[in-house]
Amino acid sequence: MTTRTTPPSSQGYRFPDSKVVRYIETLRKIQFSGQLIWIAPGDEKKWSFYLYSGRIFYATGGTHPVRRWARNLATYCPQIQPNITQLQQDLRKISPADLMFGWEYYLFCLWVEKQKLTQAQVSQTIQSILSEVLFDVSQAQGLTCQVKKIELKPELLVSVDEKKAIAAVELLWKNLWKYNIDVNFLDQAPIIKYPERLQELASTETYKTLTQLLDGEKTLCDLAMQVRLDVVQVSRSLLPYIQSGLVELVSTPDLPNPVYPGVSKKVSEPTGSDRPLIACVDDSLIACWTMEKILTAAGYRFISINEGLKAIITLLSYKPDLIFLDVFMPDTNGYEICKNLRKAPSFQNTPIVFLTGLNGVVDQVRARLAGASDFLSKPIDSGRVLSVTSKHLPQGAIIPRN
Repeated sequence: MTTRTTPPSSQGYRFPDSKVVRYIETLRKIQFSGQLIWIAPGDEKKWSFYLYSGRIFYATGGTHPVRRWARNLATYCPQIQPNITQLQQDLRKISPADLMFGWEYYLFCLWVEKQKLTQAQVSQTIQSILSEVLFDVSQAQGLTCQVKKIELKPELLVSVDEKKAIAAVELLWKNLWKYNIDVNFLDQAPIIKYPERLQELASTETYKTLTQLLDGEKTLCDLAMQVRLDVVQVSRSLLPYIQSGLVELVSTPDLPNPVYPGVSKKVSEPTGSDRPLIACVDDSLIACWTMEKILTAAGYRFISINEGLKAIITLLSYKPDLIFLDVFMPDTNGYEICKNLRKAPSFQNTPIVFLTGLNGVVDQVRARLAGASDFLSKPIDSGRVLSVTSKHLPQGAIIPRN
């Protein structure tokens, strides 16, 4: 069970004067090389900072470490569009003994080495991650710390400005206090609770934008990165809808860790070609990773497609037995993809399940006209995913495994 710590009071609090910052400055002065670990009471949360000669080169930990890494990767390194299977394949190329600085950092090293990323991109990404980790740490109280000296030089040294990150945390706190925004909101995911009422009250353009963004899977921090706005701006714009009850905030888990994906140990990763193949077309890495975790644990094969424009070509190549299709994507929409798939002989009878945060009658009629077989509402729930999957795939398609 996770316990929220009390955020600092606005009266007289300055993050640059905090214990965390003072400790970092001390390690910088003595040119410390190694790991600085901050631990919340009861070992509930941990944050790790990695330093070389007193300078931070990576940081991780806290509430949503994988989610944090994924959203920053999508923002600053858009050419990398990994799914958990691809990440695991890349990580197999790295010796477990070499992962002392964290799997995220070593993937950056691997991608720079393969010229998939530039050092400048990695520097931007880690700079942003450091600011978020410091903000996460700043919310906790009663912290204890450990230091572990490591003499090894990191493979990739990028330019990270600790003072800039500290200033960003200080500014975020000031803006949260200024606009009376609850800090606990930032790690929660907004979802439309009453779509019909929202459609009546909001303009057509606002309603369209909100239905595309608020799916109960992306936290406010995720959304801010996606729309390239400050998280305080995003929170302020949604606050009236939250206060009126039209939009609610729901807790959302971290993305699966590619090193420890959390898949049931009773089921091994399915590899047999006789297993049904399920595809998920969604621009959200969060949605695809969640679906992959649920379906591979149940014994299905899985493929994710994050770019709507490439969906039809990819689906024609793999010919999945079932398709989960997001309604709203940046470059296209599920209705058009579904219509085009139904024109192909190989997909005339394939179950196509729409992933949507909308439950309105008009939306469902439009989806049916486009050729949808069924609907699955967001946020994604494992029970509903498996229920709709077993409904549309032939009985006995999966042989139970011990």
